Amino acid sequence: MAASTDDTIVFPITASTRAEQHARRYVVDTARSALTLISTILLGAILPALLFVLWWTATERHWIAEQILPPPAFVWDSLKDVLQTGELWGHVKVSAARVGWSLLIGGSIGLILGFGMGLSRTVKAYIFPTFDFLAQLPVLGWIPLLIIFVGIEEPLKVTAVSIAVVVPVALSTLNGIANIPRNLLEVGRIYRFDTLQLITRIVLPAAAPSLFTGLRQGVMQAWLSVVFVELLSSSEGLGFLMAYSRSLSQIDMVIVAMAAIGAVGIVIELVLRLIESRLQGWRRNAF
Repeated sequence: MAASTDDTIVFPITASTRAEQHARRYVVDTARSALTLISTILLGAILPALLFVLWWTATERHWIAEQILPPPAFVWDSLKDVLQTGELWGHVKVSAARVGWSLLIGGSIGLILGFGMGLSRTVKAYIFPTFDFLAQLPVLGWIPLLIIFVGIEEPLKVTAVSIAVVVPVALSTLNGIANIPRNLLEVGRIYRFDTLQLITRIVLPAAAPSLFTGLRQGVMQAWLSVVFVELLSSSEGLGFLMAYSRSLSQIDMVIVAMAAIGAVGIVIELVLRLIESRLQGWRRNAF
């Protein structure tokens, strides 16, 4: 019996072949990501488009009086006017500045409380019961008391919004530290990390997702709270613009203020997502 021979020819994979494969894979992945993004945007735009058509139809056919619901074209003209005069940008800057100061103050207090309660059972035993009780109070419930102590000027707005930030930041920090695997903490003890090294090299990277969740919640709570506070007591800001326009029955400006509040909220959300994606890379490198 004749011995069989294998005539199969094996071509070696060269560097150029690998590069071509990686390039094809990159193109395919990019195309899939683009299609997913486009489909998400299109699906998300269906409901706003339907609402806009309903709004336009209702005003065009006079189903609702223009004094109650102005037509889209009138609202668009009002938006262009306040953009050209800079009035809208001025109110946005005032509200954004209040949110920024409140995040700095409330976020710092929340982190200190969260780390204190998370790293020390004694601190948690003393502070958490009182903190848990105060956390149940809505921001608006603090307003009468704050008016007595800080008045009705700018400190009232910043203090009230700071209180709204403290709670989610502190709770998320506490939960993030509490959920750190004990073996990671043991690694720190084995390497004889001091407190600062333990926090920066183990606690922060491990608790980063929870910390950022608290930050996102704090930012959104701050943005919502500043609008509420400005509705009640303010002479500037988007909340004031909405309340003042309503008092003058300028429904077009009320809608403009609502659109600005929503647009700024979306921008904040997109920025936070970008920061979160960058922090994920830092967290992987930290370990």
